[in-house]
Amino acid sequence: MQRMRAYIGLMKWRNQLLALFCLLAFAGLGVLYFQHWVIRKPFGIILFIGEGLAPGRLAPTRAYAGGAGGRLSLDSMTHLALLINYSKDFAAPDRAAAATALATGVRVTNRAVAINGDGKPITSIVELARENRRATGLVTDAKMTDATNAAFYGHPVDPNDVDAIAAEFVDGGKIDIAMGGGAAQFLPSTKGGERQDGRDLLLELRRNGFDIVRTRAELEAIPAWRRPKLFGAFSNVDLAFANQVEERSQQPSLSDMVRRAIELLQYNAGGYLLVVDAGLMRKAAEENNGERTLSETVELDRAVAVARRYAGQRSTIVVCGDAAIGGLSLNGFPFRKDSGIALLGLNSAGQPWITWATGPNGTRSYGAAKIQGKLNGNESDQAKAEQLEPAAFYAKSALGTVDDVIAFGSGPGTEDLQGTVDNTIVFKILRDEL
Repeated sequence: MQRMRAYIGLMKWRNQLLALFCLLAFAGLGVLYFQHWVIRKPFGIILFIGEGLAPGRLAPTRAYAGGAGGRLSLDSMTHLALLINYSKDFAAPDRAAAATALATGVRVTNRAVAINGDGKPITSIVELARENRRATGLVTDAKMTDATNAAFYGHPVDPNDVDAIAAEFVDGGKIDIAMGGGAAQFLPSTKGGERQDGRDLLLELRRNGFDIVRTRAELEAIPAWRRPKLFGAFSNVDLAFANQVEERSQQPSLSDMVRRAIELLQYNAGGYLLVVDAGLMRKAAEENNGERTLSETVELDRAVAVARRYAGQRSTIVVCGDAAIGGLSLNGFPFRKDSGIALLGLNSAGQPWITWATGPNGTRSYGAAKIQGKLNGNESDQAKAEQLEPAAFYAKSALGTVDDVIAFGSGPGTEDLQGTVDNTIVFKILRDEL
């Protein structure tokens, strides 16, 4: 009898061990199947737009950041492509058309912001992300109402009607976390803003459940353990350049805003889409300011490095230019290890290190340079600027150029960035990973 009981007990243990083995085997096969055959969507999708980021910007930025032998974070991204870049009516797109191609995958005419030829809205990647239950974020170091940003949340008839664009941002409710400049378009004139309709859009956002932050300290104080609705309005105009130390002391950097956006967006169980606009790169180039142009490109590179660290390897990250501008060139023969201010001003032969194709530093000798009103401010300051960073042809603001822009990618879907492709592929990559 005892032998029978022992035998029965042994059989139970053997059956239990066999069941456990089968369970582990099936679990292992399930994990293997999931890892290799089931298509997994990335939790985080991040698009960086470097305004003016063309191939010719990379080598000067490397040299400025750490010498010709240095490397950028962009250089370590796994995929790279040239983006063919034009609008429906011009060989060089303006900011509105270029941003619309990235945001919607549709080419439009210059001055059109996410609307077609009939004036009807074109669905943007942000709107698709919300349909897929992703949280959405928008970060910029320029104005929130600039055409580059508006293409992702709005469909304005007039790209210059910033009051209407700001109202569409609030009324549309498409962005969960937004940070940047341009607060004046969200405030009435009675409160130091520029709106003439009396609407206090920041107050309306607060009533809609948004936390409103105005300084870097307030941004850092937002708890990271919850996913709030957040609107960061850090300046009435564009944010300060990196070398404007006093102004920047109260404002977050592009990297700060990207880090905080990722920390807050990641608490949405369905994942997130974050759009980051490095608009100060364009503003500096328009002014023929080489130091600020290169330093803001370095700021973009740092923000990309932060995003890759905080979002993780399985996130889809795309970094691309929108439209080339200004025609910056780093000339002559700087030493390999020259960087920073060593690349500014004149070389030992009295020649400028940095030159531009067009812009406010256009030399006086050309016909167009004789346009009245060319000199803004002190004439001696203008002459000094022309000597240090001359432009070949005068324009009040540096002109867009007919150039391909460049795109970098890492993570799922970005393997399509190879060779020479249309800039509308950026939208397709993001859409397919939602």
